[in-house]
Amino acid sequence: MKITDRLFGIEGRVALVTGGSSGIGRAIAFCFAEAGAAVIHVARQEEALKDAVKDVEKINGTAAYVICDVSDVDALGETVAKASSFFGAPDILVNAAGVNLRQPWEEISSESWDKQIAINLKVPFFLARHLVPAMQEKGWGKIINIASLQSERAFPNSVPYGASKGGVMQLTRAMAEAWSAEQSGITCNAIAPGFFKTALTSPLYNQEQVVDALARKTIIGRNGELDDLKGIAIFLASPASDYITGQTIYLDGGWTAK
Repeated sequence: MKITDRLFGIEGRVALVTGGSSGIGRAIAFCFAEAGAAVIHVARQEEALKDAVKDVEKINGTAAYVICDVSDVDALGETVAKASSFFGAPDILVNAAGVNLRQPWEEISSESWDKQIAINLKVPFFLARHLVPAMQEKGWGKIINIASLQSERAFPNSVPYGASKGGVMQLTRAMAEAWSAEQSGITCNAIAPGFFKTALTSPLYNQEQVVDALARKTIIGRNGELDDLKGIAIFLASPASDYITGQTIYLDGGWTAK
């Protein structure tokens, strides 16, 4: 076996990806399928989920979907049970579902605050907790959270979102402390993307001057493309990252280094 296959191979693994019908979640799920993993897409919109699965099937990959509003924490156990019925218990989890309502501070309601904190920060823990026992039994598991530039920087009209993503960085450390100990084989890390064109950032991408200004804030000189996610996602889902846990890795073209 080639060293690259041994280190980065995820063939035969099972990945559950929330937010798997669009944007970053869909891109990561697709690259896992390209690498030979079976993928379960989890999201709310069935038509988008069907399209995501069809994309995987076009490359002869293996995929299924579960319809779930992840903000309903009480439904997560049933979602995991359904997901496990397809290809076995997932040993890779990507918490990519997220929401940013982009409200000015004076318009933020208790409800909109709670929604963003729940989906971005609360759900990743409670969903992972349902999956950890099977990972412990296997002696191997990879949990990947999605953080943000706002885990470290403040941006306008994003108070609850920024608070939630700052929390994701600390949650990732805490999950690692809880589940990576005693040679469990489980690691928990986070990817903090820079600016990528997704449904979440589409309001910004409608403003060409803003997009160009964002690109100039990077060292590399451009905003992210969804294909840029593939390398770090495979790395954090594979044996190559077995000695890395509790870390947040910025995939931002050097934005936070500048």
